[in-house]
Amino acid sequence: MRGLTGGVGVDTGPGPTPARGAFQAVITAVTVPTAVSLLLSACATGGTGARDEGPAHDSLAATAATPAVPASAVPPSRTLSRAEAVKLLLSDPQVSAAVKRDLRPCVADEYPVDLSYGDLTGGSVEDVVVNVVTCTDVVGIGSYVYREEGGSYRNVFRAEEPPVYAEIDRGDLVVTNQVYEKGDPVSSPSGENVITYHWSAGRFTEEYRTRNDYSTVVGAEPTAAPESN
Repeated sequence: MRGLTGGVGVDTGPGPTPARGAFQAVITAVTVPTAVSLLLSACATGGTGARDEGPAHDSLAATAATPAVPASAVPPSRTLSRAEAVKLLLSDPQVSAAVKRDLRPCVADEYPVDLSYGDLTGGSVEDVVVNVVTCTDVVGIGSYVYREEGGSYRNVFRAEEPPVYAEIDRGDLVVTNQVYEKGDPVSSPSGENVITYHWSAGRFTEEYRTRNDYSTVVGAEPTAAPESN
């Protein structure tokens, strides 16, 4: 099984990989990772397509100085509906225009977002992890963490280099990104980076990362190899 995500950080070392359930079985083609069609909740993501230019570069921000989302947008809550999560994303200046463009219902009022809650930052209200995926291919195009501060949500983490997916693992944030080397076919990325972040001093810092290199033998399991910066 193959997961996906991306990020950059500080320290490295061996660490656990996140539970990768149904989304790892989805490795399909998307030439432009901005198509949104059918909601698959609680799924993660698949491949984005062959990359002639080599491996994708990570696009991630985990900052302590980002402004709060306007208080009128969505008040902090223990649970958000998908429509509320979309409203939060649309009102957030840290979310890219490309992701906002694709925040439309897949069918009826079903939006392509996965939500999870947990104590990542030690706040009074559980933090919210939001993953935006494409509908038809279930490819993760954006992952975000929102923290309650002074009656508003603040974006304290974002990763927008697809295919990307973020999860909560024992109080830490785990981000996975499939890696395509030059010439990789759509169905066979070269591997994945799994990066664990811990909240410290008002921001997420990298704890460790693992690179899983996939075998070229059909059906073979990936092999884990710790990375260093």
